[in-house]
Amino acid sequence: MSYFLQHKQNNLWHGKFSLFPENIAVHAISTRQAGVSQKPYDFLNLAFHVGDDAAAVRENRAIFANSLEMKAEDIVSPQQVHGDRIMRITAAHLGMGAMDYESAIRETDALITNEPGLPLLLCFADCTPVLFLDPEHKAVGIAHAGWKGTLGKIGRKTLEAMHKEFGTEPSECLAGIGPSIGPCCYEIGDEIVDACKKAFPRNAEKLLIEKDDRMHLNLWAANRLQLMEAGMLPENIDSADTCTSCEHHWYFSYRADGGMTGRIAAMIALRKY
Repeated sequence: MSYFLQHKQNNLWHGKFSLFPENIAVHAISTRQAGVSQKPYDFLNLAFHVGDDAAAVRENRAIFANSLEMKAEDIVSPQQVHGDRIMRITAAHLGMGAMDYESAIRETDALITNEPGLPLLLCFADCTPVLFLDPEHKAVGIAHAGWKGTLGKIGRKTLEAMHKEFGTEPSECLAGIGPSIGPCCYEIGDEIVDACKKAFPRNAEKLLIEKDDRMHLNLWAANRLQLMEAGMLPENIDSADTCTSCEHHWYFSYRADGGMTGRIAAMIALRKY
């Protein structure tokens, strides 16, 4: 069980979780390599809302989707707002947010579906991607977990939504916690410290790390903990444990890149049978 980078072609790389069975779902986390965007969005920026040229983003999405044998025009993507709204995606949503930001699903930070061939895509630059695969009921999900989403337990809520909609049992579900800013670099203030203690009253000391007289937050551990609290088995949760700030030559990082940067994407879709 591990997270690894897989080379596709022409300097295009996929971040993958070996835990996820490839015969059921296709998934990948992008890197910043191989796209057509210019600085400061170099190169494979997959987000429309950051100021990049829209034509470049569409070309980048085609590069990424085609490498997964998916169609960019089929992508379903939301306008992420650091909330906890979760949307069940059906064929009626096909293409929403695929080619522009205006058509994206409004104010939503997690998507779930049990319909094959619907590629769910969310964008990140230091926030945590959390991917879900239910191999028993054939359902997938993806959540955007920044500090607000993580402490608001959007990962746990996404799992609960999959249980409600598809019958997903937490003990049978698989999850992958993708690259994000790590506890090494995620310095936080009192507001987030207090929110963490409120969200995890029994375990805050495991998530908050004092370093050089400043507090840091471990987003990876916080997301893993809430999934285990919801009933997931530890061996069914994979974590990249990769810091986007330390590795910003591979991944876009809002902090490391000074706030003006592109976005990687995490995408998952059930295979058509």
